[in-house]
Amino acid sequence: MLPSVDTNDELNAMVADEALLRPACQDLLDQLGLTGVPLIRFDDGSLPVYAVGEDMVLKLYPGFEAAESVREARVLHHLWGQLPVPTPRLIAADQYKNGWRYVLMSRLPGTSLAQAWPRIAPLDRDRLISQAGEVLAALHELDHKPLGTTVGPPDWGRFLQRQREDAVRHHRSVGLAGPWLEQIPEFLDAVPLPVPDRSELTLLHTEFMREHLTVDPRDGFRMTGLFDFEPAMIGDPAYDFVSVGLYVSRGQPRLLRRFYQAYGREPYDPYQLMAHTLLHVYSDLPWYLRELPPPPEPRLDALAETWFGTEG
Repeated sequence: MLPSVDTNDELNAMVADEALLRPACQDLLDQLGLTGVPLIRFDDGSLPVYAVGEDMVLKLYPGFEAAESVREARVLHHLWGQLPVPTPRLIAADQYKNGWRYVLMSRLPGTSLAQAWPRIAPLDRDRLISQAGEVLAALHELDHKPLGTTVGPPDWGRFLQRQREDAVRHHRSVGLAGPWLEQIPEFLDAVPLPVPDRSELTLLHTEFMREHLTVDPRDGFRMTGLFDFEPAMIGDPAYDFVSVGLYVSRGQPRLLRRFYQAYGREPYDPYQLMAHTLLHVYSDLPWYLRELPPPPEPRLDALAETWFGTEG
């Protein structure tokens, strides 16, 4: 069935090989007592993900991402019924073969907010942005202690320090051009990031974006859920506002201001959010520069104001 994979390159090749993946998924469904249930592959995502019938989703993880599999299962179990909108219900999670693991969860109704956005009227967009702010606030208010050590990092300050030490290498690896790359050390030196007390740390989604919020177009674009907790962390709530500014408000100050109002706090310093962007595990500045409003000048401080400012 599925061979063991040890690197991201091997995983990418595997994800593209539907002829290899589908029989393995069908074998796994047989073991779960779901023989004959229709299996439909989702097109996007870095991991193999399938719709199982109309009501379930199957997600596969290679051995080197076993911790992510366990984390997602634990977080789904913890979140069930605790947010203002549904999250997937954990149905089953375990090892499969050759190091692979799986999570079987319920499927949220509707489509992603990102896909639906062009069809949504302005007033409904505002409503959904406000609801998204309320959802993130509720997530951050939850007690994360029951998750124990499953969700890290164990030391938020040390995590930021490691990310800072690796920042230039990381951004070079994703293709960031020289002039932008050269600004990173000086910018990070100029923007100290406070490390919250342990009591101030929260459960983070880390990729809170339109793509991971679902709405039902048949019901007035009612928000139907939040999913994808594989990269969840426990840390500074400001870290979650990176994806809010980049993927929810997408550089639109009015939408970001509305999100903050619904969340219930004053806006973060745009420079601090830009620093968190540079340190984010999944940061891809070249992609952001292609997709988001351009800054008036090619400087990181200008990017901070353009993407994370609330004036205008």
